[in-house]
Amino acid sequence: MNKRKWGFWANSILIGLLLVQCVTNGEKKLAQPLSIVKHPWWSIPATIYEVNIRQYTPEGTFNAFRTHLPRLKKLGVDILWLMPVQPIGRVGRKGRLGSYYAIRNYRAVNPEFGTAQDLKALIEEAHQLGMYVILDWVANHTALDHPWVREQPHFYQKDAGGHFRPPLEDWSDVYALDYTQKALRDSMAHTMAWWIREFNLDGFRCDVAEMVPLDFWDALRPFLESIKPVFMLAEGENALLHQRAFDMTYSWRMYKAFNGIARGIVAPRLIDTLLTREEALYPAGAMRMRFLTNHDENSWHGTIEKRLGEAHKPLAVLMFTLPGKPLLYSGQEIGLNKTLRFFNKDTIVWKASPLTAFYQTLMHAYHDYPALHKGAYRRFPSPGEICFFERHTSNQRIYVVVNLAENTAHLNIPASLRVKQQLEIFSKKVSVLPETITLAPREYRVWLEQP
Repeated sequence: MNKRKWGFWANSILIGLLLVQCVTNGEKKLAQPLSIVKHPWWSIPATIYEVNIRQYTPEGTFNAFRTHLPRLKKLGVDILWLMPVQPIGRVGRKGRLGSYYAIRNYRAVNPEFGTAQDLKALIEEAHQLGMYVILDWVANHTALDHPWVREQPHFYQKDAGGHFRPPLEDWSDVYALDYTQKALRDSMAHTMAWWIREFNLDGFRCDVAEMVPLDFWDALRPFLESIKPVFMLAEGENALLHQRAFDMTYSWRMYKAFNGIARGIVAPRLIDTLLTREEALYPAGAMRMRFLTNHDENSWHGTIEKRLGEAHKPLAVLMFTLPGKPLLYSGQEIGLNKTLRFFNKDTIVWKASPLTAFYQTLMHAYHDYPALHKGAYRRFPSPGEICFFERHTSNQRIYVVVNLAENTAHLNIPASLRVKQQLEIFSKKVSVLPETITLAPREYRVWLEQP
């Protein structure tokens, strides 16, 4: 859900200042948390794709979306993240169709999307194609007309006057749940387990995870894993989320840095500062989700074209090649250039686009090359507007060069990199790198070192 109250670009402008504060306020001196989370084996090389069922097709149904599964498999998608699929509250509804995140019944399927059997068939076909499915879960709040409001009023937070209250002032279509109530915790955990058993889900993306007590998530994971291994994504950045509960968290700081770089108000060197910060604060093996857009950012802060402009493709290359795990949002692979309405029908118009081949190359590279999905990172010296680094494992090396400047740039290549043949993954050309290369504005190259 959209929870950022400040103007988006104000946040981007402030990011450098905020980062300085992070570095100087003692945060880096905190003990790095250890993690007992065991990632499902299939999640290590996996890419992730967010599915907006309502807007994906004119029908807005599970069955209509199913027809896209073979295309998404070809694109290189490994994990499908389905936005909430439960019935939406009628009382206090925003717009005609309401917010996906105002859930009226946790154990039902929104009839606008289809039936429970339709959803099961979608998940089964995804599994047959070698993909996995996680469901967006809203544990922090419910719709105003959820049965618990009448039947279990003690499950909810109250204001000083004893009235139900929203989590935030402008979330007028939901009431905040009260996690001091053990019965609520038990009900929520058992309901999530029911979805794993009933629909054979592979995990959850947990909405506003930091607004729910950490100890709930910590207890939840082993409970779910008593059924099957699960993949858990938190909408949050707190490193402690990785300690016992979550495989992956949002890298909001990197997202804002990307936007600031595109607008020329943040220097690219901030990327390395953020990576250094993550290495110091997060447990080894913690997955950080890299993204250029998602449902909130598209609907509330504008399209990729509007925010990133010509920097879109070079930043996408970084999203897939820096340490972390890449996310694509519905329509991103064809250059979706409209903000999808959040509370009303607003169908994606699917069309042929050269971006599809671009993203397909990156998706398959991330999945197929261990250096990208689990390799170490090393930065090479380069001019300020050029990112030049390698990702490597014991038997694979990938070199990445991205010119983020609006002007031509020249880069000296170290002698050690000019020995073996290199396959450039976009052009498919194989060559030994020269002593100096010239990069056009916003140009990028990714080389796979040949044996």
